[in-house]
Amino acid sequence: MAVLALFGSSLPGHPSQPLGEVRGVAAAPHLATAITPASLGARDPRFAYIRSPDRDAPRAGVEALAPRPAELTGYVWPLTRGRITLPFKAIPGGTRIKDGKLFHDGVDLATFCGDTVRAAHDGVVLAAGRRFDDFVGWIGDLGPYYRILDRKKLWDDLPIVVVIDDGNGYRSVYAHFSKITVGVGDVVHAGKRIGYEGMTGHASGCHVHYGLFSPLETKTFGVRADILKRLRVPRLEIARIDPLLVLPEGAAALRTRQIPRIRPAAPTN
Repeated sequence: MAVLALFGSSLPGHPSQPLGEVRGVAAAPHLATAITPASLGARDPRFAYIRSPDRDAPRAGVEALAPRPAELTGYVWPLTRGRITLPFKAIPGGTRIKDGKLFHDGVDLATFCGDTVRAAHDGVVLAAGRRFDDFVGWIGDLGPYYRILDRKKLWDDLPIVVVIDDGNGYRSVYAHFSKITVGVGDVVHAGKRIGYEGMTGHASGCHVHYGLFSPLETKTFGVRADILKRLRVPRLEIARIDPLLVLPEGAAALRTRQIPRIRPAAPTN
């Protein structure tokens, strides 16, 4: 069923509303830049920044505050062990289209069903559950898609997802939880437990699909034709970047396909 294909290769409107204020502001003053109305997307709740169409143009406004991927710090792996089962790359069964090729838009990590999934970076939870699409970069009206989910009662077929504003202009997306332990507005820290590894969304096995949005990205992903026809999602989505660019020892992990044994940056409880 196409509804299951919105995340990765293993898965096959309500107008967006501004987020407004988020719980937890007073508890984490060092995250103040992540929880202002502008940075949480009061202008565009799907994503926090208005990007210049010219990649080489000088950065201005809030865009100038965001570091480039190579400058990011503070990231940890969502799993502390296990394997990379599918990298960020072109694959025959991909659900997105990049440079004319079907593409896998994140990195899949796996250990076992029920393993602890951790926040990759400090941040604020934007979405937690199966109603997450307003926060994953769609460009266009999600109303037709939502009406199909309502009419065919497909909401429970979607993966359980957590979306976090990472407090640096970037946004992390985690998918396929069996259970989550955070809610919208929660302030989290790198290494904190946010849920348990699962296979919701009818994935082929328990894993974490981890995607990362950059406020500096000017490209878009297309969507596979059969998904567009069956689900009527928007035709374009803000392109994601390779999470291995920011995860510790990401390049080495890609070669070995093993998650590096790195101690979590913070307690998980």
